[in-house]
Amino acid sequence: MSLKMAYKNYTPSTLAIAMQLKTRKENKFDEIESRLSLAKSSTIPLAQGQSRLTSWLNRFNILQPFAKPATDNDIVWLLDNTAYKSVRTGTWQAEFVAAVFEREDKETLMDMVTRVMRAVGLADDAVERDTVEERVLPFLWDIRPATIVTASQNSKELKLGPTNMNGLTSNMLKISSSNSGSLVKASTKIGGGRGSIIKMQTYYAGEEGWGIISDIDDTIKVTMTSDPVGILRETFINAPAPIPGMPELYSEIKSFLPKDAAWFYLSASPYNLYPFLKEFRKQYYPPGTLILRDSSWKTVAGLLSALTLRTEEYKVDRMKKINRWLPKRNMIVIGDSTQSDPEAYGEMYRIMPGWIRLILIRKATDVAAVGIDEKNEPERFKKAFKDIPRDAWHVFEDPREKGTEIFDKPSCANQSSRVVLNGIINIGREQCNGGRALAHSFLHGLMMHPGENKHPVNEKNQCRDCTT
Repeated sequence: MSLKMAYKNYTPSTLAIAMQLKTRKENKFDEIESRLSLAKSSTIPLAQGQSRLTSWLNRFNILQPFAKPATDNDIVWLLDNTAYKSVRTGTWQAEFVAAVFEREDKETLMDMVTRVMRAVGLADDAVERDTVEERVLPFLWDIRPATIVTASQNSKELKLGPTNMNGLTSNMLKISSSNSGSLVKASTKIGGGRGSIIKMQTYYAGEEGWGIISDIDDTIKVTMTSDPVGILRETFINAPAPIPGMPELYSEIKSFLPKDAAWFYLSASPYNLYPFLKEFRKQYYPPGTLILRDSSWKTVAGLLSALTLRTEEYKVDRMKKINRWLPKRNMIVIGDSTQSDPEAYGEMYRIMPGWIRLILIRKATDVAAVGIDEKNEPERFKKAFKDIPRDAWHVFEDPREKGTEIFDKPSCANQSSRVVLNGIINIGREQCNGGRALAHSFLHGLMMHPGENKHPVNEKNQCRDCTT
C-alpha cells in the first residue's frame, strides 16, 4: 500500500505499515537480510512474529513437564523490572523476566562476524572485528527452552520459568513490600561466566504520580532505523551515541518530576540487545526499565526486521501492559518521526483517555531516511493525533535550539504567561505568585494536580511546586 493510499484509507496501523514497507523496499532491507541469513546459524525465520506452533506451546506451557534447572554451563540473564501494587489485592508484584542460553559454536560466530563486516563494507581483518564479535554473540547463542532459573530477593526464593520456545521466562510474582521509589536487588548463583547477567534490581513504583515512556531508536539513541547498513553499523561497530541534546532534555525532565517518577524505555529491538542497550541507557539517561521484544532470532537479519515491521502494533501492546500496572499514573510519552511512534502514541491516548498527559515527538531531520519529508508532514501528525487536544502533543526538532515557542500554559495561580523554551526546556526567569524569580519549563504547567487550574500552594499562598 502506498503512503498516498494509506492517508486516504487512514488508520494508525495502515499508515505505519505503509511507511515501514516503503522504507524497507527503497533501502533494500530484504537484500541485506538475505545476505546475513546465509550464515550457518540462521535456523530461525525473520522477526515477523512467532509461528503458530511456538505461540501455542508458550501459551499453554506445554514445556512444563520437561523443564530442567539451569546449570553453570548456561548463560543466564536477569532483567531489571518495575514493581506495582495490584489493583485487586493491594499487594506488591512484578513481572520477572529471565533468559537462558547455551554458549555459541566458534565456527558459527566467525561466520556471522565476517558477514556483518562485509555487509557494512569492512575488510575481514578490520580493527572493528573484535567489537563486532562481542556484540553479535547474543544473537548466536542457542536458546534454552524448558529451563528453570532460581533467584533470590530479600532472602525469598524466586522460581522463574520454565523458559518458553524463545528461551525467555516471564513470571508475575508477589514480592515483599517496600517504599515507593525504592530499589531492591535480586540475584542468582547459577549461570555465571562471560555474558551472564546474574544481578538485577526491582524499582517500586507507587500507584499514583508521574511516569515516562520513551522510545529508544532514533529518539534518544542514533540507530538509523531507516537504513539496514546504518542499523548494523550503529549496533555492531560504532560506539552507541545519544541524539544530540536529548540527554540534557531528559535530565531536565527528571529534575522537574517527583523523585518517584517511573521511567520505561520501549524499543522494538529483540531482547538479544538487552546488555548493549542497558549500558547505553546507564551512561546517558535516567534509570528505568527496558522493555524489548520478547522473541529471539538466531540471525542478525532478525534485528533488521524487528526494527522495521509491526512496530506500532508492538508498542501499543506494551503500553497497554504498563497501563495495567500503573493505571493511575500520569504518563509522558516521547518518540520520533522516523517510524510509527506518532501513530502508536495517538492510538494509546485514545484507547486510555486521561492516562497520557503529554506526547513529545522529535521530528527527525538529521537522518537521510527514505520518505522522511512525508513522515514529517504536518498532515501526518494531525491524523496521528486526531481528537487529541492540541496542547497535549508537541513536535520539536532540536532540543538545543533557542527560543522555540511550543505552547502557552499558566505558570502559577492567577497568572498566565507564555512559556518560551530554550529548545524544549526553558530556563528563563518568570515571576511566581509568591514574588520569587524562579526557573520554569514547559513541564511546569503540566505539574498541576489533575483537574485543577492552579498549582498547589503552601501556607504562605506560594506555589509549592515552585518555591525552594
